[in-house]
Amino acid sequence: MQSILIIVHAPPYGNERMLSALRLATALTGQESERVDLRLFFMSDAVTVGLPGQASAESGGGLQQMLEALLERGVEIRLCRTCALARGIAETPLIAGVEIGTLPELAQWTIDADKVISF
Repeated sequence: MQSILIIVHAPPYGNERMLSALRLATALTGQESERVDLRLFFMSDAVTVGLPGQASAESGGGLQQMLEALLERGVEIRLCRTCALARGIAETPLIAGVEIGTLPELAQWTIDADKVISF
């Protein structure tokens, strides 16, 4: 089993990078040829994707639904603590299962990963 870390810096809306990262994560966890240990770490403006109450796919959104599906598949999802503090959301309720992470945690995840992908 491969360990894959995806680091996302892109904001949830305004370009396609966040969507592309979540689509790749979904494809990695959905394929049947090999199981993967997948972790997602969101930094910079990407941390706002962890906030609940986003528009559903039917309303032109769907990022929250994608995160929830990934969490159900056992994907670990962390938001950078420093980035969340800078944006005033560190103490805000998050999507169930999304947690605040630290840079030392990201460093360990990077060391442990067979592959690191950045968006």
